[in-house]
Amino acid sequence: MIEKTYRKALNEALTQAMRANDKVYLIGEDIGVYGGGFGVTHGLLEEFGSERVRETPISESAIAGVCVGSAMMGMRPIMELHFSDFITIAMDQIVNQAAKMHYMNNGNVTVPMVIRAPFGIGTGAGAQHSQSLESWFTHIPGLVVIEPSNAYDAKGLLFSAIKDENPVVFFEHKMLYEKAMEVPDEKYLLPIGVADIKRVGSDVTIIATAQMVNYSLLAAKRLALQGISVEVVDPRTLVPLDKKTLINSVSKTGRVLIVTEEVKVSGFGAEITAMLAESLAFNSLKTSIKRIGAAFTPTPVAEILEKTSIPQILDIVLAVEQLMKDTKYLTRKRYFTRAF
Repeated sequence: MIEKTYRKALNEALTQAMRANDKVYLIGEDIGVYGGGFGVTHGLLEEFGSERVRETPISESAIAGVCVGSAMMGMRPIMELHFSDFITIAMDQIVNQAAKMHYMNNGNVTVPMVIRAPFGIGTGAGAQHSQSLESWFTHIPGLVVIEPSNAYDAKGLLFSAIKDENPVVFFEHKMLYEKAMEVPDEKYLLPIGVADIKRVGSDVTIIATAQMVNYSLLAAKRLALQGISVEVVDPRTLVPLDKKTLINSVSKTGRVLIVTEEVKVSGFGAEITAMLAESLAFNSLKTSIKRIGAAFTPTPVAEILEKTSIPQILDIVLAVEQLMKDTKYLTRKRYFTRAF
């Protein structure tokens, strides 16, 4: 294996999927000559032509509608959004059509389409181009939601998304496109609905998504210098969610921090919190569940304000340290209650 960027891994997955199945095609704005908003589709127009790399006018609703209709007729469209924020323009097609067609037609119709959605903070793109909206789509039955945190996962999960018979919203963090790691040249599938333990630990579980997985791994290295052993778990797919792996990890460590880049209020971190509180893992907790996320504010443009609005590595370190302190406090409190 050689090192490949997140961008290259996605490009390779698209290329190999299109070579293997002529029903797979790409559609979106500037995906041909320009190579996509973030360069992921570079070179595909030259190999596959304009029939399978279809450039469109600026109309996300129309693009999504084409995908829904062609998927119902047996094609496997892959829609690219310039920014995930623009998915709001296509909500009716995605939420009321794509997600419900299989159910409303008694299982006789499938909608095997993929929506590639670049998201996240870090480019100074401002309030309309930096949102993390994944929790919106986890609320809709019928949609699969995927959020890979590295190049290896991105390639394997994109292959799985393309082969899946359900509509898939595939979130790609913009700050990961240049991040490289070893990725196989050949095609491979990673199972949808299976979490991955990125680092094994015994004191605290961090459940993190997308870019926050990488921040959490760096925080875990710092915490190890203090003798705190952190386990980092990446759900990889939000729907379906691998509850078993998350519950087992929290049951083992007894402490959990949930880290997401989305706005903390009503984010997917709250769903994970509720799921753990309702599970047997709750009985193993040594202190309360803690979660951190973005501030309840539109994303600023200025770099320093942008960074301040979302969790940073130091925020994760401090949150874990607080979990350890809370545990010691609760242990002392219980002792004195029993003693007196």
